[in-house]
Amino acid sequence: MAEVRIHHSWKNRLEAEFSQNYFEDLIGFVKEEYSKTTIFPPAKLIFNAFDRCPFESIKCVIIGQDPYHGPGQANGLCFSVADGVPHPPSLQNIFKELKEDVGCDIPTSGNLESWADQGVLLLNATLTVRARRPGSHQNKGWENFTDAVIRELSQGKSNLVFILWGAYAQRKGEMIDQKKHFVIQSPHPSPFSAARGFFGSKPFSQANHYLMSIGSDPIDWDLTRSG
Repeated sequence: MAEVRIHHSWKNRLEAEFSQNYFEDLIGFVKEEYSKTTIFPPAKLIFNAFDRCPFESIKCVIIGQDPYHGPGQANGLCFSVADGVPHPPSLQNIFKELKEDVGCDIPTSGNLESWADQGVLLLNATLTVRARRPGSHQNKGWENFTDAVIRELSQGKSNLVFILWGAYAQRKGEMIDQKKHFVIQSPHPSPFSAARGFFGSKPFSQANHYLMSIGSDPIDWDLTRSG
């Protein structure tokens, strides 16, 4: 397995979690999976969301479920795909809402790294998956780890924006202190649910209005400027 990268600010915050028995078991399972079959994202990108987004810089958190399970798609950021990869249906709908909400043109690339670089933590609840086997690494320990991440964010920071799309993310968000943070909830952008309230929910402008209201810089959601 390739060397995994994670920003030192997260290493320090999550050090106690890394020494838990469940996490040691999880890492043993993940290493074995990478050694015997095709797993996404590439091993060096498992913690990409944390590596690109230091704890101190986080303004906004978007919670997903699993990495994409198709070849070349997952890059360690929820809903994001590598450059040159066709946009999956949920991402297509995110971009439709983005255009309707704040007027951004739909980008050629579905790579959301420029959001992460501005302090948007794009967090999947489960950080790895077998090729073409959605949900295959659920209930192995990743959910415990990402619960700990959400608790750390809720307790250790104030005035974050949490964007929770769909029932799964909303259940995951139950540990967020809504007195300290701004929570935006809507149906999931999946084609199965987007028309039931995701479209028209304006999460991007809501997030920026809140950030500006607390004196923080808004997020430039326009991916066509990210090169």
